[in-house]
Amino acid sequence: MAELVYRPVVGAARTVFKALDLKIDTQGAENIPRSGGAVLVSNHISYLDFVFNGLAALPQKRLVRFMAKDVVFRHKISGPLMRGMKHIPVDREKGEAAYAHALKALRSGEIVGVFPEATISQSFTLKSFKSGAARLAQEAGVPLIPMALWGTQRLWTKGRPRNFRRSHIPVTIRVGEPVEAPADQFAGAISRRLRERVQELLEAAQRAYPVRPKDANDTWWVPAHLGGTAPSPADLREVGDGVG
Repeated sequence: MAELVYRPVVGAARTVFKALDLKIDTQGAENIPRSGGAVLVSNHISYLDFVFNGLAALPQKRLVRFMAKDVVFRHKISGPLMRGMKHIPVDREKGEAAYAHALKALRSGEIVGVFPEATISQSFTLKSFKSGAARLAQEAGVPLIPMALWGTQRLWTKGRPRNFRRSHIPVTIRVGEPVEAPADQFAGAISRRLRERVQELLEAAQRAYPVRPKDANDTWWVPAHLGGTAPSPADLREVGDGVG
């Protein structure tokens, strides 16, 4: 089937990233299957995470259909693009339709991208996982592909201005080996195992990240437990951010 929107958008994204001189370091892309359905699962620290998740699948010649909030599909600019790329709108009040849509895509051999934290983590740490990704993989009979991103929060994240200057920001991407989702196992247990794997990949991406904050004013993107000034998960709960 022709991809009249997705491939041009990918080309445009690559052009922009080259202009920004982003240093993208991807390891483990070979873990994304070249054919057949799979659920790609990632941490969520930036509005641009789905773009980098999708780029990581390109070496395997795969296009990822992401589940995203339906408000993005109603925007006059992003809406036509999201629909043209066959992404999946999610109405949080009526999640059954999005689940059925994703399940159909998986059974037809597509890769579906899911952020099981549901929202951007403003602490830049891994929040609890919802079980939807695991249930989708179980019902469709496909593997879960864990993935972690680091550095994308420096480009554009919740509560911070966009940074689209030519600032040479590194982005580190790590893709792990598939996690099986047997139908006879409890989805919550699979989600916990999956979260542990994403946490391992996130820590690996952080260790490999080639930049450290230059001064005290540049620590906002570093989690508190790593010595940065990003709010801790506990602080966010205290102010009612809705973490989890």
